[in-house]
Amino acid sequence: MTSAARTDEVARAEARRRVDALAKPLGALGRLEDLAVWLAGVQGTAEPRPPQDVAVVVFAGDHGVTGDRTVSAYPRQVTAAMVREFLRGGAAVNVLARTHGARIRVVDIAVDDDLADTPPDVRRHKVRRGSGAIHREDALTEAEATAALAAGRAVADEEIDVGTDLLVPGDMGIGNTTVAATVVGAVLGLDADQVVGRGTGVDDDTWRGKRDVVAAALERARPHRGDPAALLRTVGSADLAAGTGFLVRAAERGTPVLLDGVVSGACALLAERLAPGAVAWWYAGHRSTEPAHRLALEALGLPPLLDLDLRLGEASGALAALPLLRAAPLLLAGMATLESVTLPVTESV
Repeated sequence: MTSAARTDEVARAEARRRVDALAKPLGALGRLEDLAVWLAGVQGTAEPRPPQDVAVVVFAGDHGVTGDRTVSAYPRQVTAAMVREFLRGGAAVNVLARTHGARIRVVDIAVDDDLADTPPDVRRHKVRRGSGAIHREDALTEAEATAALAAGRAVADEEIDVGTDLLVPGDMGIGNTTVAATVVGAVLGLDADQVVGRGTGVDDDTWRGKRDVVAAALERARPHRGDPAALLRTVGSADLAAGTGFLVRAAERGTPVLLDGVVSGACALLAERLAPGAVAWWYAGHRSTEPAHRLALEALGLPPLLDLDLRLGEASGALAALPLLRAAPLLLAGMATLESVTLPVTESV
């Protein structure tokens, strides 16, 4: 267990007073007001600024649950193909990142492909090819789980050290919603029917197969419910472990994070248990259609900025919400206060 940095409560309180004094009815800007106050706390100033250097890190990995059981509408080979597409710039996350001026980094943690045609930096943190089939075996060895957590921490350090002021975790991996649902169910003590969603858009038969996989994995996870590191090893995956380490390190170093979908939600549940208080450094960009994501956000106390029935992953939902995060401090800085507004004089008759 480690310690998250403390957000600046004095700056939060000052920003809240400023928000309440703006020329508007109290609370009229709704969640935009909360966003401005959150930014004040994580930036350590009552005059927060829009995040400028935004880094999206997509952790990619494959999962053994796609081997002997069908849990997705797509084969695992799509993971490697999409990693190459991220590098070419043609994926949804690329379009959104270009639109909003964010940088994208792709990290192969456990793709079931050598990806020898990709830049060495993509493969530098690779732990293994694919993770174990969690319904019948451990996802990782203890050494692999430790390495994946360390990889996520190292990537966070690398991005923070070059001046990033907002981190956005992304994910790519066929089968990853199955793993994420299992992690959420294990942490929160829920059963498979409560956490399993449609993922890539599976039909009823595939959904039932996915539910059965998650049910078996949850049974395997039962002895480890209180141990986040053991959960990552037994029913997690290398890419989820890296995402968890990434969130922990961001909180340790006091760097804000805009969360994406169910995978980052599962990582956040584990990261909060590894570093209590880390949740203060995160904001939920959106809520996906996955039931496990809703349950994770509720458990973390993180209301989403958007609810657009998104289920793509990649960090696409978080990037869609980024303009709101940038608008909130501009309102705080640019609006007049109610006291400064010239009110009309009522003449007596």
